[in-house]
Amino acid sequence: MSAFKHTAGTLEVLVKRIGYEAERINSYELIATAGGELTPFTAGSHIDLHLPNDMIRSYSLVNDQCERHRYVIAVNRDGESRGGSSFVHDTVRVGNIIRISAPRNNFALREEADHSVLIAGGIGITPLLSMIRRLEALGRHWELFYAARTRAAAAFLDELGTYRSRVHLDFDDERSGRVFDLPALVRNAPPRAHLYCCGPVPMLEALEAATAGRPADHVHVEYFKAREAPAAEGGFDVKLARSNRTIAVEPGKTILDALLEAGIAANYACTEGVCGTCETRVLEGIPDHRDQFLSNEEQAANKSVMICCSGAKSRTLVLDL
Repeated sequence: MSAFKHTAGTLEVLVKRIGYEAERINSYELIATAGGELTPFTAGSHIDLHLPNDMIRSYSLVNDQCERHRYVIAVNRDGESRGGSSFVHDTVRVGNIIRISAPRNNFALREEADHSVLIAGGIGITPLLSMIRRLEALGRHWELFYAARTRAAAAFLDELGTYRSRVHLDFDDERSGRVFDLPALVRNAPPRAHLYCCGPVPMLEALEAATAGRPADHVHVEYFKAREAPAAEGGFDVKLARSNRTIAVEPGKTILDALLEAGIAANYACTEGVCGTCETRVLEGIPDHRDQFLSNEEQAANKSVMICCSGAKSRTLVLDL
């Protein structure tokens, strides 16, 4: 039985433990405030932290999906943070009660694959660590390529060290002029392997280019930062089909900005088009897609839009709101 307190679609959890994982990276163990089991999740899932400063930030779950008594996340204090990671590091303490979303998975593991190649850049190791734990439990073949600035900045090295030959580490300050060779990595991967990558935008773009000849459903990426700026040109209307309202999106505003200012209770989290929280069904009109969540095929179909970052190519966009 779940022991969560539900508040406006969120859950209250207790910060049980904070651990040091690497330079600028802490882990946070979260448990139900009244004890008991948490909502199940699968490897690759994330939760949204609803912070007291009104920010909402998404973090991957790193622990084993078989664990029902806790969620564990790791937060990198990003030097280019928009305030979320710094706030967590500076203010969240053991014993605090915080609000989170239920787990969602936009980066699901294909458990039936004969071989999985996992590629992590920096804090991108977090969802892949959960995948490793699941693949181990299933007895599947896998290997990890983990790149970071320095060894001291790489989290979870002690645990990863137990897997020895299946873990390949690459640190900027230990390369002696070599380059992290993603194209070679892809060429050497078995033809039917599934490849997973989470890391900075240049790494993800390089992987997508290197895997262009592979089946699209064998390549899985998760962005945690936007590739481009949100659409804020404005100059169009959003018609809300269910509430029969029309909202003008003015220059300098995103669709989400306009809806919130009009008092519309829209779902959102990352505000960068990477987490999928704000995905909204499109009934009429043509979106100007700026997200990294939808596939190229899904964007071309124009059946949904990420309202936090995307705009409109048509004069009116009719949404299922």
